[in-house]
Amino acid sequence: MQYCIKCGQPIQDVALFCPSCGAEITVTSAQQHNQQEQPYQQHTQTTTPNTDAEANKGMAIIAYILFFIPLLTGDHKKSDFVRYHTNQGTILFLFSAAMGIVTNILLAIMRPMFFNAFAFGAYSTMNTIFTLLWVAPTIFVILGIINASNGSMKPLPIIGDKFTIIK
Repeated sequence: MQYCIKCGQPIQDVALFCPSCGAEITVTSAQQHNQQEQPYQQHTQTTTPNTDAEANKGMAIIAYILFFIPLLTGDHKKSDFVRYHTNQGTILFLFSAAMGIVTNILLAIMRPMFFNAFAFGAYSTMNTIFTLLWVAPTIFVILGIINASNGSMKPLPIIGDKFTIIK
């Protein structure tokens, strides 16, 4: 069993990145940790820069805006970093599409109920509330872009760690 040199969480022996903090796992740092068997806070060794993340930040950022671009170019097969963020972008797209379908169906069902002038104000209020729900996917896109630009592989809140679509 290996432990992350950055956060100390246990990781699988075949992992390239820590699932908790997204730090790159290097063979030397993991072996050194196992040999010394000291708590992770006492390590002074710094890990090598994450070259995969550095080289592929642009494509990982694009994955949140147009999730299918890394799929079309095949970059998701070349880089674990791009694959991770392409998966997050795809999940975000599916979440947004499902949210749009549900809110439009609910508004279509409620429209006949609020036909008279008095109830039209209630319909407008419901429409405004459903429109404000779109703030969440927008925040998720911003968080994903920030994670990709920082070179980390953190899941999106609520939806990011539930599914793996792109393997």
